[in-house]
Amino acid sequence: MSNLDEMGKKVRKLQLRAAVAKMKLRDLAEDLPVQWTELEEVAEKAYAVFAELDDAKRELAAMKNLR
Repeated sequence: MSNLDEMGKKVRKLQLRAAVAKMKLRDLAEDLPVQWTELEEVAEKAYAVFAELDDAKRELAAMKNLR
């Protein structure tokens, strides 16, 4: 498997993780003010996974441009 294929697979996995994080954050927001103490933790996790996804997408785009 090439590096490009591996990076594409990584991006897809991160997209799934980001979707799950987004849903958790949305579900928590809908239930506010119940469980408001979890808001910061859930938001930080969502932020981290979206930042990782953004980095991976940029790396994938750079790899594609080098082809």
